[in-house]
Amino acid sequence: MMKINQTNLAGINPYKKQVNKVVQTEKTVKTDKVEISSAAKQLQETSAVTLERQEKIDALKQQVQNGTYKVDPEKIAKSIVNYYFKS
Repeated sequence: MMKINQTNLAGINPYKKQVNKVVQTEKTVKTDKVEISSAAKQLQETSAVTLERQEKIDALKQQVQNGTYKVDPEKIAKSIVNYYFKS
């Protein structure tokens, strides 16, 4: 009869340590986070450019609703020519 002792069982599964490392790294997942300060939000909302742009949009909407908005074909043609040939 042959007797088998249970000594040095760590060598039987050499991948066990690596599996434990993978499990540990999966638990420590880092995420990126971006925060915009309230001062930056306020600057973005009350910019002079956005206020002027909004006024212009409101004026154009009013003209379209009233039927007083007129298209100038010469301006459009010049703009197209400038875009394609003077870029």
